[in-house]
Amino acid sequence: MRIAFDTAPLARAYPPGVSRACRGLVEALEARDDVEVVRLAPGEGESERAWRHLRLPGLAERAGALGVHSPVSAFAFRGPGRRVATVHELPWRHGVRENAGLSHRLWARFGVARADAVLCPSERVRADLLAESGGGATRVHACPWGVDLPPTSEPDERANLREVLGLVGVPYAVALGATRPKKDLAASVRALGLRLERGLPALTLLVTGPTTSQLERDRALAARLGVDLRPLGVLDDALLAPLLAEARVALVLSRSEGFGFPVLEALAHGTPVVVTGGSAQAEVAGAAGLAADPASAVSVTEAIERALAFEDAQRVALRERAASFPWSRCAAQVAELWERWA
Repeated sequence: MRIAFDTAPLARAYPPGVSRACRGLVEALEARDDVEVVRLAPGEGESERAWRHLRLPGLAERAGALGVHSPVSAFAFRGPGRRVATVHELPWRHGVRENAGLSHRLWARFGVARADAVLCPSERVRADLLAESGGGATRVHACPWGVDLPPTSEPDERANLREVLGLVGVPYAVALGATRPKKDLAASVRALGLRLERGLPALTLLVTGPTTSQLERDRALAARLGVDLRPLGVLDDALLAPLLAEARVALVLSRSEGFGFPVLEALAHGTPVVVTGGSAQAEVAGAAGLAADPASAVSVTEAIERALAFEDAQRVALRERAASFPWSRCAAQVAELWERWA
């Protein structure tokens, strides 16, 4: 069974989560014996839109593919073969302006009617998409992404990280990639500020991600509240394991997400995670997550206190939850979908 796979997110600048989902799925499909993947991507300097709508269908046909699997919402309407599209999230339905442009809205609203199938990384996104498109329930499928479990960090690695970052003896919380507005880093800052007001022990807040104007605003808020917020920039993957393993809690309080890679990364290290209640992050975390309302500093603070009370025996369930999201499961679901047409 041969499938043409649109790998533009691996060749062009896309949001990190989209590129990561694209890479994880295509590699998992390639690892299967029943699927032959034909990777297709626009050339350097080539218009991605023109390539996707005009050249890609012909390339897929000449490759003898059943059709084209798109890891984004855009796909070619015309041309032979089947079409599978992917909608990662609908941020505008949650009051988020990032990635909520007209093009994305139109693909989400009308693409369902033209695609043979549409994949969503969570039931939360599937529900959003059905509400947005007004139908197509039989064509829209929740297909959770996977996660490559990080290697276990050694004690000397964790000790070295603390020394390098000046964190020896300092308890800390971590917010991965939380420098963009939709990540709502301010919710974490306000909660840690409230803990200080209540006379509770301080938690340093480590934040990864590029420097943004939103980060600067959140740093100003942290300074006013007396919260020790330390930006780490874009962190090397090798440092992620010891960073998460030593964290007392991970805070993932985005207002809109399609999945939740940081949730699973933290759980894989047995680190408790505070997530937005009713969100895709909460769906991914399941019973292993600690739900809170980001709009309420009291709610987030209480969830943090529950996380800090975790014992070693409880952390086993967190690791098991992360291990239940292998990429092979996602690839099997996608292969089954294509097999129906084969």
